Amino acid sequence: MSNSLPPQPTRRAPIDYVPKPLRGVFGRLLHLYFRMSRGLTLGVRAAVMNEAGEVLLVRHTYTPGWHLPGGGVEPGETVFAAIGKELREEANVALTGPAILHGLFLSYEGARRDHVAVFIIRDFTRTAPKSSDLEIAEIGFFALSALPETTTAGTRRRLAEITEGAPIDSRW
Repeated sequence: MSNSLPPQPTRRAPIDYVPKPLRGVFGRLLHLYFRMSRGLTLGVRAAVMNEAGEVLLVRHTYTPGWHLPGGGVEPGETVFAAIGKELREEANVALTGPAILHGLFLSYEGARRDHVAVFIIRDFTRTAPKSSDLEIAEIGFFALSALPETTTAGTRRRLAEITEGAPIDSRW
C-alpha cells in the first residue's frame, strides 16, 4: 500500500485557451479588468524620528487625529519617491539618508483595499518651518511618552513596533 496520492488531472490555465498571438493583448485586458474590479490603493507614511527621540506628527484639516506624515502613491511613482514628495509637501522635510521600509499594512480607514507602506526616517533636514495650510492644520515633534491624546490607533501601533519592539500587526 502506497501513501502517495493518485495522479491529478492536469488543469489548463485560462491563458492556455487563448491563441498565442493574442496572449499579450489578453493579458493586458485581464490586468485592466482586475485593476477596475479590484481597485487597490497604496499610500505611504513615515515615522520621522529626530535626535531627541521625538516623532513628527501632523494633524490634517480633513480627518481627525494626529498621524504620521504621508499620502498617496501616484501612478508610475515608486513608494520611495512618494515618501520623499509627501514629506516635502506636508512637513518641509528633505531626506538626507535612506528611507527604511518598516512594513506594508492593510488599512480599513478608507476602503478594504487600502495599503500603507510605512518608513522609518532618521536622516533628514527641515528646509523651513511649516505653517498651516489647506491640508495641514498643525505639525510638530512629540516625545513618545507625550503623544497628543488624539493620536490615531494605527499611528500608535506603528510607533510601538518601531520603538518598543511590539509585534507587527499587518492591519493599520
